[in-house]
Amino acid sequence: MEILKTMNLLKYYGKDENEVRALDGVNLSIMKGSFTAIVGTSGSGKSTLLHMLGGLDRPTSGSVIVDGKEIFRLKDEELTIFRRRKIGFIFQNYNLVPVLNVYENIVLPIELDGNKVDESYVNDIIKTLGLEKKLNSLPNNLSGGQQQRVAIARALASKPAIILADEPTGNLDSKTSMDVMGLLKVTSAKFKQTIVMITHNEEISQLADCIIRIEDGKIVGGEQACTR
Repeated sequence: MEILKTMNLLKYYGKDENEVRALDGVNLSIMKGSFTAIVGTSGSGKSTLLHMLGGLDRPTSGSVIVDGKEIFRLKDEELTIFRRRKIGFIFQNYNLVPVLNVYENIVLPIELDGNKVDESYVNDIIKTLGLEKKLNSLPNNLSGGQQQRVAIARALASKPAIILADEPTGNLDSKTSMDVMGLLKVTSAKFKQTIVMITHNEEISQLADCIIRIEDGKIVGGEQACTR
């Protein structure tokens, strides 16, 4: 079942001789439950693509369809609500709320949406990620790897259609990076969660189910349709 699709996605900046084609006709099809890595060097367009997939920025033209909804047909407020309910984010810099403890950070998106926390599901995530003894800790008392585990738990907790991971191991040492990648792979399989990750790290990308390569705003290699 297809969960994420782009059609002729374009994102241009500037005009005439100053025009930059950050995305230049990207067509992707991601299947539900797959773990996909989008690989590219700095300036390849991978971060721009992730922002489009997550509805964080609007394209020059083209479509992004998430869980059957063409997201850029939504008004800004509708898109904000859709993003909160359907898209989970894992950022390189964790983006945890410093005054909230681990548990409060994990359930924050659910509570912001006015929904009841599925305690059994959240507790299963917490156990899977090894965070049971850290629930009352504040983020600044955690290591980088522990903070990224919290970010993963937060992204999973609201049961989104997709999770978008932006260089999730970028601030971690090699051992912790592999630990975090292992957890992403385990959680993708255990919770049947679709994950799309961007990275410039070839070794990290090999742990994904499939790899898509992007250069100069175009898909240049890998599978354009990713299945488990």
